[in-house]
Amino acid sequence: MESVKKTRTRLSPEARISEILDHTAVIVSSEGVAAVSMEKIGKAAGISKSLVYSYFPSITDLLKKLLHRELKELRAKQTEAAENADTFEQLVRAVTRVYLLHIEERGLIIYRLLSEPSVAEGAGPTHYGREAAVHYLAEIVHKVFDLPMHIAIAATDISFGLPDAAGHFLDRKKADRQMIEDLTVSMIIGSVKMVKENYDVMFKPIR
Repeated sequence: MESVKKTRTRLSPEARISEILDHTAVIVSSEGVAAVSMEKIGKAAGISKSLVYSYFPSITDLLKKLLHRELKELRAKQTEAAENADTFEQLVRAVTRVYLLHIEERGLIIYRLLSEPSVAEGAGPTHYGREAAVHYLAEIVHKVFDLPMHIAIAATDISFGLPDAAGHFLDRKKADRQMIEDLTVSMIIGSVKMVKENYDVMFKPIR
């Protein structure tokens, strides 16, 4: 009987990097960050350890790239959700829902990566692209609630951490996602409305 010779599938560098990151994510999710090794990743991907090293010089670099990909994907989903909303309430709900769904699906990977100081380096779901995202949302708050831009930026930046807190609570407590979504949306919208109601008293300079 003739033996069948196995041939390695030739992938583009981009596709190979994506494949390596995919297999790394599976290992992080199922076994934890400490279980990740170049040899284990190579075996899972059906490639040599040296080929993995040719794309990622170290485990730390690989894990940083994986975290970056996870957070970039989350921010892209939130941006799309925000752009498709017609009202401020719809925007807050859509962005919050996308965040919680992503944490429900990928939170284990993200939080395990963030638990490693050498990988996280102060990063987090609310830090990735934060400045641009806060300014984008603050512009909407400024227009919808007729608040000065500096107040809108402050209110947005402060409330920006609420979905992250909600995601941590959802992950830790395995709570009902819809309940957490409703609660988070109410807190964000309520806080901005309260700022608007109290602006004249609290923030307008005395004449």
